[in-house]
This record gives sequence, C-alpha cells and structure tokens, in this order.
Amino acid sequence: MSQNIAIIGAGASGLLCSILCAKDGLSVTLFEQNSKPAKKILVSGNGRCNITNRNLTPDDFFSDNHNFVSYALKTFGFDEFHKFASSIGLLLNILDDGRAYPLSNEAKSVAKLLEEYAKGLSVVFHTDTKITDIKKMMQKYDSVVVATGSRAASHLGGNSDGEEFAKVYGHNIIPAYPSLVQLHLNSKIAHKMSGTKLNAEVTLLINHKKDISVSGDILFTSYGISGFAILDISQRASQALLHYEAVDISLNLLPTFNMQKLSTHITNLALKMPKFTILDILLGLVPLKIANGILEDLNISNALKGKEIHIKLAKKVANSMLNWRFEISDTHGFRHAEVSGGGIDTKEIDPKTMQSLKCNNLYFCGEVLDVVGKRGGYNFAFAWASAYLVAKSIVKQG
Repeated sequence: MSQNIAIIGAGASGLLCSILCAKDGLSVTLFEQNSKPAKKILVSGNGRCNITNRNLTPDDFFSDNHNFVSYALKTFGFDEFHKFASSIGLLLNILDDGRAYPLSNEAKSVAKLLEEYAKGLSVVFHTDTKITDIKKMMQKYDSVVVATGSRAASHLGGNSDGEEFAKVYGHNIIPAYPSLVQLHLNSKIAHKMSGTKLNAEVTLLINHKKDISVSGDILFTSYGISGFAILDISQRASQALLHYEAVDISLNLLPTFNMQKLSTHITNLALKMPKFTILDILLGLVPLKIANGILEDLNISNALKGKEIHIKLAKKVANSMLNWRFEISDTHGFRHAEVSGGGIDTKEIDPKTMQSLKCNNLYFCGEVLDVVGKRGGYNFAFAWASAYLVAKSIVKQG
C-alpha cells in the first residue's frame, strides 16, 4: 500500500521533496499557509532567482554543527540539481563566479515549473492552510515533512512554526537571527547620505577586532546601510549582536588608494587649485552626499579653501575615507532578511536522512534547520539537497 506523506510548506524544499516522493509513486499532500506556493522563490534574486551555485562547499554555510551539510552537498550537489532541473525543462544560466540562474532569468518560471510538475505527478495542494497541530498530522500520515522555512521575510509568511513543531518532540532550538540583511548604524549623519551608492571595501569588527573584509557595493539608507557587501557580512554581524558583542564596520571608500597617495592627491590639488573648496576636491573622488558626510563627521567646513588645506588636514580626511568607522546598532530585522540563521539544532537530526532523532517519520528540510548559507544561491542549494535526502529516505522506507 502506498505511503501517505504530508509536507508542510510549499517553498523550495517542500516542492522538490513533493516531486521526488510523488515520482516514486507515493501519495503526497502539500500544505501551504499562503494563497500560492513558492512566495520566497518569486522574490529571490530580485525576481531573477539565484537558484544554486556551482561552487558548493561546507565552508559556504554557517551552523552550530559545521559538518552537518557535508553529506547533503556531496549527495545532491550542483551536478545532481542541474540534472534534475534539465529533466523538467528548467535550463540554467551559470555565471563565471558560479552563481546559477534560470535561463529565463525569471523567478516566476521556476515557481510555475515546480508547481506544475508536482501537480502533474498528482501531488495534492492545500493552499491557505496553516497547520497548527503537528501531533495530529503525525497520527494521520505515515511520514510528515516540515519545510516551513524560517522567520525571515515575515511579510511572505516567514515564521517560527517549524521550531514550535520541533519543540513538541523535545528538540533543542538554536536562537534565530536575521541574515542577508541590512544593518542599522548608530550615526547622526548616515541618514543624510541616504540613497547614495558606491563600491567599497567593508571590514567587520567584532569586539574591536577585525573579523572579515569584503568588497562590493554599499548603499546608505535612512536607517543605516545596505548593499551586497553589507549583506555579505550581515550573518556574522547579526550573530555577534545576538550575543551582545560590540559590532562596528570600517569603510574603505577608495580601495585603489593608500594613505600616502590619497593625502598627496588632496594637498597637490589644493595647491594647484587654491580657490577650490575641500568639498570640490572630494567631489572628484566620492559622491556629493558622502563628501559632505565625511566633512561633517570630521567637523571640517565644506567651504574651506584649497589655500588653507595643509598636509595634516589632508591626512585626516584621507584616513577617514580609507577607514570610516560606524557602530552597528542593530539589523533591519527578520522582515527584511532574505534568510535567517539559527533554528532546529542539527545535532538532533540525522544528516543522511534529515529525520528527527527524537521522533520516527518526522523530517525537517530547508531553512527551518540551523543552517544558513552565504549570498549567491547557497541557501537554495541546501534546500534542494536536504529535500532530496528526505525524499530518498521516505521512498526507501516505502
């Protein structure tokens, strides 16, 4: 007799798990709290869906149990997902840096293809259906898969339901924190630079010690700072804030300059153009709002003439442009986070099957677990890999 499988959550991991179980003849019912499946897929990659990454290693993921992802990535990594995607007509565009997008360059096509393929395999969809009683589900179905996602993107349905289900069976929960998220600055001038974007080198300091440095774009906002470089350091920053550590960033606005080269440039231009103001000189290097922000931060008049600029002042300005410090006061919260860290403690999950070690036939996959990846398709990669292991285990039992 065919097994009856319930999957809670029709996101990336839930959809793939439903397809793989149904392909092997199992009876699958998918429960989704939203009116449509795959809401997070639809907004991923700015609507383009960075679906996976060709370069997957355990070091691209963060968890209290670092080696947990190894078996999943080895068993259903990039090549295996690529093969599956091709089999359903989902062709990929793989960029030089390893990021992979659908050839259609559209997240909608990914969501639609997965949903239609699942329906074609007779997966039953129950949308607008929020599951609240996990014990009732366990009594009704042969196996239950929790693919509810995390607290991230609460406006798309992100919540802690999966953690609550796990608690019913005595699972430990690693405290959740937002990741791939914008950061708040403790600054009186940051908001004045809102809307200004540039490439910079960003160094994260935890308890005043250098943690990581990344290069990329930054965007000042009304609440603080955003941009790809900020998202890339946000996991470490958010985790440190959770543990009440001191968190700061240093911005190098001109990575191609060193201190000597930049201060010499400022003094030489001041000598050459004595009627130029310090603001005029900085405008050849950085956007207007940022130039004004630096000068205000240093308490230097933006009307100061070139003839009044001496080497000591030039060095002071140069130092600020190459090492501009801001205190991080908070993240922009779960609502604005693309993913979140923390979740169900993976020490209590079988890494080869994703089955609970506390309750037989209860499985967890995707973001509900204490696994969070870097930006660049890594979180989808773990969603696909963990869903595959769940389906393989359920099918084997059937």
